[in-house]
Amino acid sequence: MKALFYYLIFPGFLFSAVAGLLSSWVERKVTARIQWRVGPPWYQNFLDLIKLSGKETIIPKQARATFLLAPYLGLFSLVLAATILGLALFTPQQSFTGDLIVVVYLLVIPAICAIIGASSSRNPLASVGAAREMKLVLGYELPFVLSIATVIVKTHGGIRLGDILAFQMNFNSLFFSFSGALAFIAALLCCQAKLGLAPFEVAEAEQEIMAGTVIEYSGSALAAFKLTKAILLYTMPVLLILFFLGKDISPIFSLAKYIIILVVFILIKNTNPRLRIDQAVRFFWGPVTAIAGLALILALLGL
Repeated sequence: MKALFYYLIFPGFLFSAVAGLLSSWVERKVTARIQWRVGPPWYQNFLDLIKLSGKETIIPKQARATFLLAPYLGLFSLVLAATILGLALFTPQQSFTGDLIVVVYLLVIPAICAIIGASSSRNPLASVGAAREMKLVLGYELPFVLSIATVIVKTHGGIRLGDILAFQMNFNSLFFSFSGALAFIAALLCCQAKLGLAPFEVAEAEQEIMAGTVIEYSGSALAAFKLTKAILLYTMPVLLILFFLGKDISPIFSLAKYIIILVVFILIKNTNPRLRIDQAVRFFWGPVTAIAGLALILALLGL
């Protein structure tokens, strides 16, 4: 029963969904202010999700069975990742051996589900979006894993989120070291791509491929994709806090760090044009991988 409460209520589905939808509202509100607009009220995302959930789900005639399975599988896996991260942040003693590796794997599943779902629809534009998403994943996963490897080296082989937090509490946040700062920058850029925010909004480029991976989705299936993106916007800052800013995880300081990271994501989105997919892959395999690789080398040297 306790495990079910963790997954469904706190810090799992209900908590992460509310936090994600509120974070999405902050993203929309800040974007509106930057563009000299008023922006939506705080409850707009909740209303949009409820309205979408009540709409009919239209299934393309040529779609496969995985078309409907993909959005829910991605949502369930992300909620599990958010639950593990939330437990590590709020109750570090409940961390288990290897939970870091489990989280890294779970965070890839939503992108894979988007690829599978888009491919199952057999829509040409969705297929283009799926191909772009696949290339983007191959681009950012390498530097992201190198950044995580830097964290493991800095914490003397810590693969438990609780151990990573304990190390930072006893010494200092990894961000305040040369290797930690470089790894943080690389991980931040990779998280921006995982979120599908500009300049890496290539799989759902509305101006080119009319929403790409989700073009054929409607009703509750589309709502599941939207909710997954909202929860991801909550999960990514929490992950960065756990890995790089874990010196003080009191509620006030954690919230302040969360808001700062969220605002950085929003500012990057609103101050950079969208890249082409080839530019995005070159960017991750070039400068970002170089930064992450340098961070790992410095970590091995004890810097």
